[in-house]
Amino acid sequence: MPINETLSQYSDWLYTTAAAIYVVALMMTLVEQGFGAKGRLATERAKLRARELVGAGGPPVEEVQAAQRTSGRPERIGKMGASLLVLGALLQLSAIVLRGLAVHRAPWGNMYEYGMAVTFITVVTWIVVMWKFPVRHLTGFLLLPVVILMFINGTLLYTTAAPVQPALQSYWLVIHVSAAIIGSGVFLVPGVASVLYLFRAAYEKDETKFARFASKLPAADVLDRIAYRTTIFAFPVFTFGVLCGAVWAESAWGRFWGWDPKETVAFIAWVIYAAYLHSRATAGWRGARAAAINIVGFAAMIFNLFFVNLVTAGLHSYAGVG
Repeated sequence: MPINETLSQYSDWLYTTAAAIYVVALMMTLVEQGFGAKGRLATERAKLRARELVGAGGPPVEEVQAAQRTSGRPERIGKMGASLLVLGALLQLSAIVLRGLAVHRAPWGNMYEYGMAVTFITVVTWIVVMWKFPVRHLTGFLLLPVVILMFINGTLLYTTAAPVQPALQSYWLVIHVSAAIIGSGVFLVPGVASVLYLFRAAYEKDETKFARFASKLPAADVLDRIAYRTTIFAFPVFTFGVLCGAVWAESAWGRFWGWDPKETVAFIAWVIYAAYLHSRATAGWRGARAAAINIVGFAAMIFNLFFVNLVTAGLHSYAGVG
């Protein structure tokens, strides 16, 4: 079927708009991160003062309300940033859907489409994390790599809408690649959480270390739970994707494993994340050392996404840039 150029153009516009909205949300959440901690403390002090005045019998209600409005301004900006994050995710989802409708296939047949889907999964994962944990003010740290990846994806890796090569015209494209997208997208969240954990854990051991930065982060235990729970979700999905890739390889190339660069690095990343889960479940390795393993796993995923696809040559090179 012919490519629908109109839908493809709309998809590109929505992708660019979503990226721009993420940038604005990034700046708003950095405001909350930078100034919100003081605001939260001031709000608590205002509430405490109000209770004391009530006990004295004459609370100046207007004064207390004014203090609370002033102290809560960074939090309101952070909430606006979170709302923009949801809006951006909806626009990015629309861009993915329109891309699929334009090419009449699953919209992840090249690196541009793959990166578009991976960053979308990352944002959705973080929205869920924000709903479960009080970490909205950390959104900027998650959006920074997302915005960078989206910029690289939309410029250096952009590919015009076109049919996929015959090697990808298989139902395994939907099964194998979608599992890899979900696993890779979710893995970005524990990677960021583990980096922040190392800063917070160092601060909790010695409050002179990274005090201006780490003092505004959630407790190390919260960051550790975020990294662990998101990794637990992503790991079996990624494992399923690796196994499906082996089955597809046997069908397409006549072997389950051939030490192709992308296969090899994906397996290395799988081993690293398996080691993280094992170390995290073992009391002696829980904490900073487990977080370091998680960060290494995330680095392997990024290496596999960019270096292996763009620099090395292998059987997966057909999904490169156009």
